[in-house]
Amino acid sequence: MKRRHLPCALALWPALALPQQRPWRIAILGGTTGDAIALRNFIEPLRRGLAELGHVEGRHYTLALRWADGQPDRLPGLLAELVALRPDLLVTIGPRPAQLARDGAAGLSVVAVGVDDPVVSGLAQSVARPGGHITGLSTAFDGLLQKRLQLLKDIVPEARRLGILMNPLTLRRTLLEVELPRWQRALGLELRMFEARAAEDFAAAFEAMARERLQGVVILADTVFWTHRQALGALVFKHRLPSAWGGRDYLDAGGLVSYQGDWPALFRRAATLVDKVLKGTPPGEIPFEQGTKLELVVSLKGARALGIKIPQAVLLSADEVIE
Repeated sequence: MKRRHLPCALALWPALALPQQRPWRIAILGGTTGDAIALRNFIEPLRRGLAELGHVEGRHYTLALRWADGQPDRLPGLLAELVALRPDLLVTIGPRPAQLARDGAAGLSVVAVGVDDPVVSGLAQSVARPGGHITGLSTAFDGLLQKRLQLLKDIVPEARRLGILMNPLTLRRTLLEVELPRWQRALGLELRMFEARAAEDFAAAFEAMARERLQGVVILADTVFWTHRQALGALVFKHRLPSAWGGRDYLDAGGLVSYQGDWPALFRRAATLVDKVLKGTPPGEIPFEQGTKLELVVSLKGARALGIKIPQAVLLSADEVIE
């Protein structure tokens, strides 16, 4: 009589309870430089968030980082390098890396951090159900740019004409132009828009601002602007322009005020989305989240250099005042 070979329960058990076979490979793509500030604001908070969820670097996951150093044309090549490593997950930093990953990493799960409106930018079908291979966290706070303009008006009450400096490779100009009439009516200001795609465009943009007799400028956060922030800060001082920026660390280069989401808090929260994806939830089923914390930072050093007195009301509402 032939014996029947039945599966042994003990033989099946390891398949149900096996520990993680190898560390997850997490790839990270950023458009800025991978300097100490980037590590402090982006990578270390992500590591802390993962540690809080029980993930130990080296044992449970490894990181592969690539930085474009403020050169957007390097991003496609860096993305291809990371895809070739066959990571389990890609984390992108900022709008442009996420947009490239949408098409250039179609088979890879992506957590996009610090992006604009994910539906408008084509990263998701809806906020509640992205539907593709990307989820993440947005910094598209309602009214953020208008608030920066209002801050400049509060600091320079006599201002009647302010500028906005942006990189059209990061943010479509038309998205801002449609809002300009509403902002002008609400603030009682004339607003002008200026573009810079690379550091070589900065001087011409500020010369155009001088011709327009601007009394202040909002400089939108961008990887090119971040990498060359010292050059932008020098031009702000040269033209004696009060400036509002999108990040506290821009102020070290000469900015006056910053009003922006808390980047470390954003990346600490991103660890939760990374955890969900690595444990098997498809990104398309994980709702996009929006950052919940905004920070107002004021530089008294910048104010003194411009001969400006910051109103007490602005100082009292600041999260941080740089002496």
